[in-house]
Amino acid sequence: MSVALFEPYTLRSLTIPNRVWMAPMCQYSAEVFGPNAGVANDWHFAHYASRATGGTGLILVEATAVAPEGRISPADLGIWNDTQVEALRRISAFLKEHGTVPGIQIGHAGRKASTKRPWDGRGPVATDDHGWQPVAPSPVEFAEGYPVPTELTTERIAEITGQFADAARRALAAGFEVLELHGAHGYLIGEFLSPHSNHRTDAYGGSFENRTRLALEVVDAVRAVWPEELPLFFRISATDWLEDQGWTPDETVRFARLLREHGVDLLDVSSGGNGGPAEIPVGPGYQVPFAARVKAETDLPVAAVGLITEIDQAEKIVANGEADAVLLGRELLRDASWARRAARELGAGTHAPSQYAWAI
Repeated sequence: MSVALFEPYTLRSLTIPNRVWMAPMCQYSAEVFGPNAGVANDWHFAHYASRATGGTGLILVEATAVAPEGRISPADLGIWNDTQVEALRRISAFLKEHGTVPGIQIGHAGRKASTKRPWDGRGPVATDDHGWQPVAPSPVEFAEGYPVPTELTTERIAEITGQFADAARRALAAGFEVLELHGAHGYLIGEFLSPHSNHRTDAYGGSFENRTRLALEVVDAVRAVWPEELPLFFRISATDWLEDQGWTPDETVRFARLLREHGVDLLDVSSGGNGGPAEIPVGPGYQVPFAARVKAETDLPVAAVGLITEIDQAEKIVANGEADAVLLGRELLRDASWARRAARELGAGTHAPSQYAWAI
């Protein structure tokens, strides 16, 4: 029986023990304000620790904001100060101790910042309820009922690029071994990529070269401070699902080649999230073809994500060469030990703590 899902995978000098990885998923569970705003707490520790003891090969900690105004919700994690670093170091140390590679996704929410936690409903958070004014490439609101964001000046764009580099330094200090840049789902970097949200007429808007400028500047700034021996990932929405007015799969392939040239080691391929009249044909593995196309047409490794829930399904994605790894999201919320269960069914092995060995 094939066990491609449990073959180790090496990027630069780092070897990940298997191809079952955890996608970044916001927990919206940090304190909102005060000295512990954006700081990981016991919930985050227990959440990530349980997936590590469950045999997951790589865990990407949820979208972690490079600045306070870059949070998706006021309850998001942050990585703009040293208090946040100390709390994250506790998590990364536990993951490494139990055989899981610790990774983290850093990002800026752009025009989708200052929004409610999912269980509190949809829409923006009012400024008198710890909300703030969002920023974006252009003064175009995400959707009806959302505020018109402040258009970023070139000076502020440069500041945000520097915030990404600072966040990368802190991620390293916090003990993470994989860093992922969040360029998907209609958040700031993705907003610059897409003509649906980027209406600028300066060096950061219009042409493909201009719309990708911020992303590549961020990659370069981060790669300059992130160690040469450690991998850098980039998460992208392969399509906005908006005919003739958004980011497209063709542009994703073209951009992937540029990312490779600028030092990105793997593309985490998702889709959607940038608003507009998108019609998304959601179904099992519905985003896998986008990852498979990038893998087939470029030399950039890819991970597939999106309604990957079944063990045989995940195994076939890797074994058939559609992706180098699978990133599980909600399925790992339902089953923290999915990787160990998959290893048993496939007749493979994966790491487990000694305390659980009798149950393997």
